[in-house]
Amino acid sequence: MRKTILLSSILLLSAVWTLGQYDSPSNQSSGSQSSTNQTTIEGCLSGSDGNYTLTDKSGTTYQLTGETAKLGNHVGHDMQLTGTSSTSSASETDSNADQPSSISGSASSQQTFNVTSFKHISKNCSAKP
Repeated sequence: MRKTILLSSILLLSAVWTLGQYDSPSNQSSGSQSSTNQTTIEGCLSGSDGNYTLTDKSGTTYQLTGETAKLGNHVGHDMQLTGTSSTSSASETDSNADQPSSISGSASSQQTFNVTSFKHISKNCSAKP
């Protein structure tokens, strides 16, 4: 009787382990697909109350969306953000109608960045553009 229970336990654990190995490759492939869309940017964080921007060393400003709730304590700090980037076309259209072309050009360079995670780099921005 003891041998039967021991053998059953070993078979059950083996089946669970095998199933766990089977699921791992599919989880890893979906994770690698989403990570290929992920981008990391680094720069100076500014803004307040859910309206944050990050300016990188080249002078590109990103309007931040997504997981920004905990960024308030890091305004004025160098940050590394991970997420997805897209160009903001709505501000370009609005500014073309009422603004001179030099202002609309700067509006079109602003991008939206959907933050999924962040890392604090330093308490001071190293270089402000």
